[in-house]
Amino acid sequence: MRQRKQATQENILSNALTLLNEVGFSGLQMASLAKRCNLATGTLYRYFANKEALCTAVFEHATNIEVTQVQQQLSAPEKPIPERIANALTTFAKRALRAPVTAWALIAEPVEPAVIAARIKYRERYANLFAQAIEQGISEQSLPPQNSALSSRALVGAIAEALIGPLAHQHELEPNSAILESVRFCLQAITARPHSCV
Repeated sequence: MRQRKQATQENILSNALTLLNEVGFSGLQMASLAKRCNLATGTLYRYFANKEALCTAVFEHATNIEVTQVQQQLSAPEKPIPERIANALTTFAKRALRAPVTAWALIAEPVEPAVIAARIKYRERYANLFAQAIEQGISEQSLPPQNSALSSRALVGAIAEALIGPLAHQHELEPNSAILESVRFCLQAITARPHSCV
């Protein structure tokens, strides 16, 4: 029974993620998802009390995939820290622009409070990963001294904000240029020598 319930939940999340890539959170409806999963709508409500709970679970499921991708790039031991950070940011951006509807939903689409809370939590997860890499870079002297917590949050915010324009205006999209310039900006920010602010 437990395995069957887990399989059903995984089926729901998998189909919900596919639907999210087509219509975003605003178009993710319980009835249409239940039909896609070959379930009664009432069965869906046994797993997720309401749409907000469903969207939160889908957000966490989708973002876990993206966090793992970033973590893999930051953990590549054979590469210097600045290159790892550049690769992690590039991977994040490329994956976002390959699935623009999902990326917009995860990064910037207006959503319910529970999903906003999950979005904040996962931004912190990204920031913590980058902070660890920055601290390692500082200790190895491949990065200049800096506040790793602030720098990492700035990286996450910068790459997310840089993608919002291209995601919102897909017809004007030049993916390679947007990615290259965004990652270059981020690397310049963390590799530049600190200066006194007046």
